Amino acid sequence: MKMQYRRPAGNQAFTLVELIIVVIIVGILASLGLTQYSLMVEKSRLAEAKVRIGTMRQLAYAYYMENGTTDTMTPADVGADTGCTSGNFYVYWLGNPSRSLYATRCTSGGKTPNTSRQYTLQWAWTNQAGSGPGEWKCCYSDNSSACFGYPIGYCGNPSYW
Repeated sequence: MKMQYRRPAGNQAFTLVELIIVVIIVGILASLGLTQYSLMVEKSRLAEAKVRIGTMRQLAYAYYMENGTTDTMTPADVGADTGCTSGNFYVYWLGNPSRSLYATRCTSGGKTPNTSRQYTLQWAWTNQAGSGPGEWKCCYSDNSSACFGYPIGYCGNPSYW
């Protein structure tokens, strides 16, 4: 005759092993969700930088139309914030010569939370700065790899820091 273990009536609880397994599974799912959430938040901040660079592009074009060149354009002419302050996530700057506009993510000193991995978003004109088409580029500073699905761009730090 086979012996079967039966719980006493009225003792319908989970075992410790069952509870530990459930806690481990919930922890794994939460860590995956938190990683994806952080990525989505960073992408929304990237959208903020793209809007700001779009405004800077318009100001650069106005400067080009008024002066016939962008070689003498300064960060103030396009409204670039040249430092990480508590009011922004990025420092904005111009390339030299002014053929590109950049937004570099603050790793310290910027609006919290700062990022642990610095990257630079770049708008590069394909011809004279301030006119014609261009393209978005992005680069992680730590290993010079492309970011957020854009082609690789300039990976250095802004010269205005």
